[in-house]
Amino acid sequence: MKKQLYKDLILIFIMGALYMVLEGFWRGWTHISMLFVGGLSAFLIGRLNQRPKFYDRKMWQQCLIGTLIILALEFTSGCILNLWLHLDVWSYANEPFNILGQICLPYALLWFLLVPTVIYSDDYLRCKLFGEKKPEGLLKNYKDLFTGN
Repeated sequence: MKKQLYKDLILIFIMGALYMVLEGFWRGWTHISMLFVGGLSAFLIGRLNQRPKFYDRKMWQQCLIGTLIILALEFTSGCILNLWLHLDVWSYANEPFNILGQICLPYALLWFLLVPTVIYSDDYLRCKLFGEKKPEGLLKNYKDLFTGN
């Protein structure tokens, strides 16, 4: 149990750090809270991907489920960080189809398109760090997404 917690925390930290780098390139800056929010989002998707009921689904279905996980965490953390604590980490208030400025449709579509990368990254890290099954490949994930497999 302790070993599993250790592995989980490593994955959350690495995936969170990767998300912070990606966000830094996208927006020009990031916030330390994204280490946890981005890391937990990626970790939950990766953990779910360890279950056959998830990875046996078509890639678009995995992306939809992953996007819902991200949106739930983004909305919850946004309400806490931005609305309650007034940290102003992000605001989608000027984006179309937003909910309280914390989530919006354009970024939901972006998250949908990033889920295959999250799945691959989690598999890759599990393989390299913990000797788990070798990932199938990032390009295969996107091919499956766009071909409906």
